[in-house]
Amino acid sequence: MKKIGKDDFVSGFVPHHNHGSVDYTSVASGHVHQCLDVTSPPIQSEDGSHIHYTEGYVVFEDGHTHHYKAYSGPAIPIGNGMHVHYYDFYTSEDNQHRHHVKGVDHPAPGDR
Repeated sequence: MKKIGKDDFVSGFVPHHNHGSVDYTSVASGHVHQCLDVTSPPIQSEDGSHIHYTEGYVVFEDGHTHHYKAYSGPAIPIGNGMHVHYYDFYTSEDNQHRHHVKGVDHPAPGDR
């Protein structure tokens, strides 16, 4: 199989890819955390699309951190043989609060 990289435009499903994202949490208790993330490889769904699992910690801020475990939404084609995923989740509750994280990850090859 030909190796496929982040700059290759590919029609269809691309196995063994993942996505990165850089985002900030919502404001809670007067602060935010940066969320740097890399997903699992794709998990195929019955409709021919796929999702990704992710877990990790937000960047240490205000004397603490938060953990998260989440699944993305299905692939969203963005043209040129690339796709992204929407994510929307909450962090663990630490220091008597939690944060909301939502957005779109970075594009990857494949359009489904």
